Order: sequence, then C-alpha cells, then structure tokens
Amino acid sequence: MLEIDFRNIGSIAILDLSGSIDIDASILIEQVGWCLESGYIDIICNFENINLVDYAGLSVLSIAYKNTINHKGRMKFIRVPSHIRKTFCLVYLDRVFDLYEDEDAALRSLREDRVIEELKKKQLRRRFKRLDLDIDVEFRDKRKEEKFYHGKILNISAVGMLIFSEKSYPIGEILETKLKLAPRPGTLDLDARVVWLVQKELQPQIYPAMGLEFYNLDNPTQRKIIEFVERNLPLGTQSECL
Repeated sequence: MLEIDFRNIGSIAILDLSGSIDIDASILIEQVGWCLESGYIDIICNFENINLVDYAGLSVLSIAYKNTINHKGRMKFIRVPSHIRKTFCLVYLDRVFDLYEDEDAALRSLREDRVIEELKKKQLRRRFKRLDLDIDVEFRDKRKEEKFYHGKILNISAVGMLIFSEKSYPIGEILETKLKLAPRPGTLDLDARVVWLVQKELQPQIYPAMGLEFYNLDNPTQRKIIEFVERNLPLGTQSECL
C-alpha cells in the first residue's frame, strides 16, 4: 500500500512516498492532481521508503509525470533505490524521468530549469515565428524498427511543430519524422522530442495532438524551416513561437 506525506518548500511540493507503487497506487495520481490544482506545479517525489514499483506502478508514475508536464510543471525523483532504477532502465523510463541523489540537488535543478526556461522563451520570441498550416508528416519511434505513422502538422517553427494524429507517444520520446516543405524538392528527415500532449478537456478542437521539439537540429536545416515559415506567413503576421 502506498502512503504519501505532503510538505512544501515555497511553491515546490515534496511528496514523501512509502510502501509500494502498484495497481493500487492511484492515490499518487490524485495527490499530484491536487498539487497542480493548488498551484504546486513543480513536484519532487521522494522514493527513499519505496520498496517496489511494478509494471502497473510504472503506468501510475507515467500518468502523474505526464499530468505535471501538461500543466507546464516539473517532476523530479530523488533517492530512488537501485533495484527501482533498474526497472526504469528496462522500459527506458530512465531517459524520461529526472533522478537525483538528494533533495538539494533536485531543488537546485528545478530553480535552474525555471531560469533557463524564461531565458529561452525570451530568446525564441525574438528569433522565431510560427506558421499555422496543414501538411502531411510521417513519424515513428526512433529506437524501434516500426512502421511510420501519418499525421498533419498544425503549426511549425524553427524549434518544433504541433502534430495532429490518432497515434501519440509518451513525453520525452524521440521520434524520427519526415516532411516536405514545398516548393523545395525532397524530404526533410528530422528528429524531434515529444514535449507536450494536448489535453482533450483544454483544447478539444485540436485533440489528439503532440507538441514536438526538434532534436539535434543542424543550422542548415533550421535555416530551411525559417525560410519556409517566413515565405508563407501572411503579410503583417506576428505569430511567435513560445
């Protein structure tokens, strides 16, 4: 059985967890939801007294993590036992979850994240415009030999794009994408990270959709995207990328 003790340091919530995170641990989703509704969008989960995380528990953690990200928050895990870290590794969640040795390191990371995020927003607003459009895109998990899925690009900028598709991937997943920017010939092959999943309750008009951030994008390719956006923007448009 999972037990949760809540405390806070300023606007940051700290959840001290004890017991097991399994199929009966939905209380974690509820507690995280309460934190988000109460204004605590940055959350630290302390795993020091957790003895088990099974596959059902991984789903619980993923939902709680996704809900936090969708509220523009951050979730950090601290003092995760080695056997639970191995479980995360088996399903690649070690690439998604942020794990820290202690509370001070997680707090420092949260504060640094917020500073960097604000700086990036200011820089991107000055540099890149966003173009609303409707063109085809193909995408798939970069790590797997699976088929390409199809979707529609709803908007694009030099830093990312919003894709409308029935197929979606978890936040943090790296996707291989293919798209064409007419009238240039050829296909652009771009890697992108899932950073946002549209919530039906908040934006039903574009649900289901994923927000992707370009990953390891080289300068020449980024320049092609910028030129495409600027060439197709209506005169006087000031739409900016957030």
